[in-house]
Amino acid sequence: MLYAFKIAARYLTASKAQTALLVAGVAVGVFIFIFMSALIGGLAEFILSRTVGDISHITIEAENADPALLIAPSSLGAGYVLFVAEPGGARTATLANAATWVPLIEAVPGVRAVSPQITGAGFLTRGAQVSQVSVTGVDAGRESAIMDLDGYIIEGSARLGSGLIVLGLDLADDLNLSLGQTLRLQSTNGVTTTLTLSGIFKTGNGGLDGARAFVSTGTARTLFAMPQGVTRIEIKLNDLNAADATALRIRALTGLDAVPWTDGAAQLMEALDAQAQTGYFLKTFALITIVIGVASALLLSTYRRRPEIGIMRAMGAGRGFVIFVFVTQGALIGVMGGLTGAGLGYLALLPFPPRDAFKAGSLPLDITQGSYGLAITLTIIGAIFASILPARSAARVDPVTAIGQ
Repeated sequence: MLYAFKIAARYLTASKAQTALLVAGVAVGVFIFIFMSALIGGLAEFILSRTVGDISHITIEAENADPALLIAPSSLGAGYVLFVAEPGGARTATLANAATWVPLIEAVPGVRAVSPQITGAGFLTRGAQVSQVSVTGVDAGRESAIMDLDGYIIEGSARLGSGLIVLGLDLADDLNLSLGQTLRLQSTNGVTTTLTLSGIFKTGNGGLDGARAFVSTGTARTLFAMPQGVTRIEIKLNDLNAADATALRIRALTGLDAVPWTDGAAQLMEALDAQAQTGYFLKTFALITIVIGVASALLLSTYRRRPEIGIMRAMGAGRGFVIFVFVTQGALIGVMGGLTGAGLGYLALLPFPPRDAFKAGSLPLDITQGSYGLAITLTIIGAIFASILPARSAARVDPVTAIGQ
């Protein structure tokens, strides 16, 4: 076997220019494979970070209680029922034992942050100007647990306290507000409080920038008449792709209806799957190019070396030995081309920013998703398979005919 390896290496070094071109062709195919892997993977990460990065990966919502049902009086007739309305208007659904559940959820593996919240609707008033808003009450120190509120602040601070409010830029512009000014916030329960604008954020999302207000949990309790409990618990994970499994674990642990973000993102998942399939096709074409190149070059080498092959056969070399020589030659080409292409691919991807630093308008190439080992492995396997046909052709050479040529 060692002797067959030496012959294969000698065949490669005998025509350095041809070997160099063949290795370069394989390296280009590997480079394309790695580049496409980094691009498809990076693009998927970028899309997910822009669409899912600032939302809850798992959400637990309080369920509205059904109104009390009385037995229908006979005077109402068959098919009629009577409901009892809550005194003082509609009652806000709450998660009463949130303080107990939050530590349990935080201890679940893979959970990065937990944010108990009180949410509701209200009206912001400044003078004669009124805007409807969605109010979110969060605990102090958890302002950026789910959405990176600190990172989006353009004026003031994201820190919330008693009597403070943080608004989106569009909403602040609509009401002609600036930092330090006071305004009134009235909840749908009819409770009104006076607040001071302490921060202005800009996410680039019109729905958030123009209709979202953040207040402290204490302020939200006053506005929505909730002395205890919360309306929602939002959970952020280290790996958003583990949302389904982690949601099942949280349900089993707490008995709460933990809903992963994937439940409402079927179209996004379909788009990402289609994008991944496109990447597979492109990478497959790159491998096919490598196989065709190696096979054609070795077929040419076989034709040119027919006299040498005939001499080997005449000296007692079996067909298996000849096949091994040419398969080894193909494997060596795959190794050299694979390593060269992987090295070039890595060096080409080094200048690009990591996935955490992707910005809009830039090419989202993720160096960590280059699939370097997979590219080298598939290239070597492809080169070996590509060499089988030329090797079999060489093994069928008749020694007498080949020597006489």
